[in-house]
Amino acid sequence: MEHITSTATIKTPAERFTGDVYLNLIEAPAEPARLAVGLVRFTPSARTNWHSHANGQVLYITDGVALVGTRDGEVARATAGQTVKCPAGEEHWHGATDTNFMAHVAIVVGDGNGDGTTWLEPVTDEQYAQALATVNEKP
Repeated sequence: MEHITSTATIKTPAERFTGDVYLNLIEAPAEPARLAVGLVRFTPSARTNWHSHANGQVLYITDGVALVGTRDGEVARATAGQTVKCPAGEEHWHGATDTNFMAHVAIVVGDGNGDGTTWLEPVTDEQYAQALATVNEKP
């Protein structure tokens, strides 16, 4: 057994995120288990770049309101206690709304060469605004 009492909070790299996003790494992928888990905190309007995961991703929302968007324009709105699953290879992004902080536990299974994430271009302000409009139109 290993008891880890705390991990340092780090600011995520600007080349992968828009806005201020902070990470506490819970588990890094290491053989034989390739699990990567992190607590990720987003300030209002902060979001990831477009990205995909070789083996998919699970996002468990712990606080605030999350937006998760896909290339086909689908946008999920999730709140604390809800889970969003992104299948393997699906290009997506996630982040906070423009009025709320958001935190989630991100869970991925690596591909043997790290966490299996392929990082892509930033989500544009226009794409983000469209995602906000989409979730605000839903009942």
